[in-house]
Amino acid sequence: MRDPNVPDFVYDYVNLASPLMGAQAVLASDEFFAAKERVLQDEPAVFKPDVFDDNGKWMDGWETRRRRNGGNDWLLIRLGVPGVVKGVDIDTSHFTGNYPPAAQIEAIFSEETPDPNGRWRPLVRTTALNPSSHHYVPVGDLDPVNWLKLSIYPDGGVARLRVYGVPNRDWTDEERRGEIELSAAKHGGRIIAYNDAHYGNVMALLSEGRGRTMGDGWETRRRREPGNDWIIVALAAPGVVDRIELDTARFKGNFPDSCSIQAARVEQGAQQSLITQSMFWPELLAPQKLEADAIHGFGAEAIARLGPISHVRLNIFPDGGVSRLRLFGKLA
Repeated sequence: MRDPNVPDFVYDYVNLASPLMGAQAVLASDEFFAAKERVLQDEPAVFKPDVFDDNGKWMDGWETRRRRNGGNDWLLIRLGVPGVVKGVDIDTSHFTGNYPPAAQIEAIFSEETPDPNGRWRPLVRTTALNPSSHHYVPVGDLDPVNWLKLSIYPDGGVARLRVYGVPNRDWTDEERRGEIELSAAKHGGRIIAYNDAHYGNVMALLSEGRGRTMGDGWETRRRREPGNDWIIVALAAPGVVDRIELDTARFKGNFPDSCSIQAARVEQGAQQSLITQSMFWPELLAPQKLEADAIHGFGAEAIARLGPISHVRLNIFPDGGVSRLRLFGKLA
């Protein structure tokens, strides 16, 4: 269910600044009270009233010391996958007497670490901030970027920065000829929609490695009505799928009984449009039984020859948890 107070770009695009996509907080003018890396974490910010460290109150975000010599603080972020930004959320959750009164975001495309004092182009012009609030700002810039500069005026703390947009990756000749993990977040794969994600971290479904805990994956609530649960994934680029891996790592008493995958090549559209279309996509993988805490591999013999596809819909029956979904193949 969409929150009417949240703009469409939050639902229709991927967070380019997610660590799951390789984004990194590289350099900050200051991070005395709270480390710069926290501002990119996928989990919502939390407040721990009784937790302090050597420098003072522990805060879940990036927080600088009180500035006494003029100027302002800034943070450089490198995106793991370049992209065209459609909107941002500057989140000051739990920062009340220590939030910045204003912030600005600039951007650049550079193969090397850019000079913080060099030439940047405005992405989000100076915007007034409020305590403990989400600040959603649409972006109309059409050029791909891979570096962001978040400036706060003059100092203070930001809990999370979300940067929603469309991945824009240049593939090498070697990648075009060989096998690619088409669904991987690090390549630009992204989750478009799902009917439920009550537990865990749904974005981990497309991340690297096996799930470390039961919270490191996509898990739905216990279904008490007819039907099944599902999730829609946009591949990093259209391609022909040769093999599929579905991992139920750590899911033992709550893994799905079975799964199937539908797929199609479609243009990126609004979330609701894709949800409706996906109900009628042909099967890429017919229903398959699943096991607890196991990697399930499906080769060419189990995969329908649909040609190049761009989106898949994973159906699980009736509910449960999946740690990772990986689709391998060749770029179209």
